[in-house]
Amino acid sequence: MRHIVFLLVAVAMVAWAIAFTAPASGQSGGETAPIFVTEMPPGYRDWTVISVAHEAGDLNSLGAKLGNDVAIKAYREEKLPFPDGTIIAAVHWAHSPSDENNNVFGRAQSFVPGPATNVQFMIKDSKKFAATGGWGFGHFNKDGTLGNDALMKTCFPCHAKASRDLVFTRYAP
Repeated sequence: MRHIVFLLVAVAMVAWAIAFTAPASGQSGGETAPIFVTEMPPGYRDWTVISVAHEAGDLNSLGAKLGNDVAIKAYREEKLPFPDGTIIAAVHWAHSPSDENNNVFGRAQSFVPGPATNVQFMIKDSKKFAATGGWGFGHFNKDGTLGNDALMKTCFPCHAKASRDLVFTRYAP
């Protein structure tokens, strides 16, 4: 009887050890599921404009929101959730007054993109980025380096507040 109890306890311990050492992400090889985009998609500056935005406050930036063909098709067809393969880019610049334009107008009223500040991406892949609602987030500083982990960890919690498949940007036809 003791041998059976010992065997059952041993089997339970092995099962517990396997369950808690297996990758939580479902990835093979012990890899965790990625949640960040680590490379800029090639050719993004040639994509179609989705919209533009001015972020006030601490950001004080101008941004152009661009989409690949999959994103633009989904926006035009008002398809939600966005399909896998959707990529949205946000190119940001400092919001700067234009002395040249203001001299022409005779008053301060014109603002233009100043120095580049960053480029951000959202890439939809419902399997690869399952842990973050199917979206991978990327932030690249003006010099092309990746944003730090602390910054990147703010993307999903913020976008989780958006009611349209984690996307704030609306299409400007």
